[in-house]
Amino acid sequence: MRLVTWNINSVRLRIGLVRRLLKQAQPDVLCLQETKTPDELFPRKAFETLGYRHMLVHGMKGYNGVAILAREPFVSSGTRAWCARKDCRHAVVELPGGIELHNIYVPAGGDIPDPDENPKFKHKLQFLDELTAWFAAERGGSNPGRPMIAVGDLNVAPLETDVWSHKQLLKVVSHTPVEVERLGKLQRAGGFVDAVRHFVPPEERLYTWWSYRAHDWAASDRGRRLDHIWVTPPLVGALAQARVLRDSRGWDKASDHVPVIVDFSL
Repeated sequence: MRLVTWNINSVRLRIGLVRRLLKQAQPDVLCLQETKTPDELFPRKAFETLGYRHMLVHGMKGYNGVAILAREPFVSSGTRAWCARKDCRHAVVELPGGIELHNIYVPAGGDIPDPDENPKFKHKLQFLDELTAWFAAERGGSNPGRPMIAVGDLNVAPLETDVWSHKQLLKVVSHTPVEVERLGKLQRAGGFVDAVRHFVPPEERLYTWWSYRAHDWAASDRGRRLDHIWVTPPLVGALAQARVLRDSRGWDKASDHVPVIVDFSL
C-alpha cells in the first residue's frame, strides 16, 4: 500500500497538480489538507476518472478542509471536531485490514507564540491538547495493538533538523519549545512512530514546506518539516519506504507544501 499526504492549498485551484501527482506516484490512498472548498464543489469526477472512487470529503468555503481518497472502499468513515468548532480539520477512515487512518490539519497558530496575546496560537495549543487527550483515552495505552496511521499537516517541525535554523526559529511559530512539547505528547498518546524518520536519520535535514515569501525557495532552502506520517507499532514492521517529493515545490503554481509518501508491505 502506498500512502500520500499533501497540503494542497486549494484542491480546485491545483487539481492539475493533483492529477500529476496521482499519475506519477500511483498511491493507493491520498490524504489532502487545506482543500478550501465546500463538499458540493469538491472535484469528485476528476478523482473518479483516475480510479479514486472512494472519498471522505470534509470541507468548507475558503479555509481548512481535509479529504481522504482511495482506490478501495473504506470499511467505515467519519469526522471529528475539536475546540467546539466545526472547521473541518480531522477525517477518519478504516482501511481494509482494520487499519484506522487519521487525516489531520492542525491550526497554523498565527505569528505570535503567546496564547495570551494571540488567540490563534491559543487555539493551536488547545487543539493539540484535545487531540492528545482523545488519543490517550480512546486509542492509546488502552489498546496498544491497534494498527493506526496518523497523517497530515501538523504545523509543527519537532526536530532541530526539521527547520533551516533551530536557533533562529526557536521563537517562531511551528518550532517553539511549547509546540514541540505538545506534539511529542500527542505522538506518545497514540503510541505513534515517525514513519519518515524511521528511514531518514534525525541528523539529516528534511523539509516539506517552503514559504511563498522566498524569491528562490530552492536556493535559500529555508524550509520546515510540517507534514508527517506516523504509525503505531503493529505497522512498523510493514514500513517499506518513505519519500518527500521536494521537486514538486518547483512545479508551476505549486503549493507551499510538498507530498510525503510512505510505502507499506502489507
